[in-house]
Amino acid sequence: MSAATSAKVLERFPAGAPRGSWPAEEYAARRRAEGEPATVVMDLESDAFLVVVPSDDD
Repeated sequence: MSAATSAKVLERFPAGAPRGSWPAEEYAARRRAEGEPATVVMDLESDAFLVVVPSDDD
């Protein structure tokens, strides 16, 4: 997603997950399986992974 694209945050996951654990990716995969175009992005300011979908505001 580009910076100019607005997005809705579905869920936040701390970046400090145990090695080999990908909770944000797993959550996004479940949302994609349900038909939502979920993507994982990193929020550097909060040190967290965000699962986002495009905003319906467009």
